[in-house]
Amino acid sequence: MPASRKAKSRAETHQSPNLLTKWGPRVAIFLLLVTFGAVLDAIKSRWYVLDPTKLHELAQAAIASNPDDLGGMIQHIVTNLTLTYPTKTIRLNTDSSEWLFNNAGGAMGAMYIIHASITEYLIIFGTPLGTEGHSGLHTADDYFHILKGEQWAFSPGALEMERYTPGMVHYLPRGTAKQYKMHEGCFALEYARGWIPLMMPFGLADTFTSTLDFPTLYHTVRVTGREMLGNMFIGKI
Repeated sequence: MPASRKAKSRAETHQSPNLLTKWGPRVAIFLLLVTFGAVLDAIKSRWYVLDPTKLHELAQAAIASNPDDLGGMIQHIVTNLTLTYPTKTIRLNTDSSEWLFNNAGGAMGAMYIIHASITEYLIIFGTPLGTEGHSGLHTADDYFHILKGEQWAFSPGALEMERYTPGMVHYLPRGTAKQYKMHEGCFALEYARGWIPLMMPFGLADTFTSTLDFPTLYHTVRVTGREMLGNMFIGKI
C-alpha cells in the first residue's frame, strides 16, 4: 500500500474516536433534556391552581353583577379570587391600576396581570379602540373569557368566522393558531395554563421588530418577573 494511503487510513482511524468523543456527550445531554422535558410536561397539571370552569362561572357572575361596568367586573373578579384562594397557595396582584401596553402578533391592547407563574397566568386584556392580529402558536391552553364587547376568530380553511360575545369563552388549545379581531371596547379575562415562559417571546418580540417601546418592555418584564418569583417563593410553580 502506498505511503499516502497508509497515512490517510491512520488519519481516518484516529478521527472516528474523536468524533464520537466530541458528539457522544452532546447527544446524550440532548436526549436527557428531552426526556426530562417530557416528564415535566406529563406532570405539569399538579401545579395548576386555577380552574377554567370556575373562572368561566366567575366571569359570567361578574358580567351579571356589573352590566356595562368593566371596572366593576374587574373588581368583582379580583375580590372573589382573593377570597377563594389563600395567599399561601397562590399570589395574586390586586393592584388593578397596574395596566401595561401589550403588542403581540400585530395586535395592540393593554393588560392587567392578575397572576403569573411558571405554569399559569391570568390577565385582563383588551382595548377601547379595537385591534386585530395573530393569536400566536403557544405551549399553553388559552381560555379567553369575553367580559365586554365582541371578538371574532378565524382558522385556515374555515368558511365562516367564529363569534364570541360577553359570557362566552374562546378556547384555543396549545399548538393551534388563529386570526382574531377584537372590536371597539372589547375586554376579556384571559387564562393560560401550560409552560408560560415559552409564551413570552411572542409577547415581547414586537418591541424589537416594530414598536421599540422599551419602557413598556421593562415594566412588562418587571411585573411578570415579580409575580413569577413571588409565586415560586411560596411554592407555586
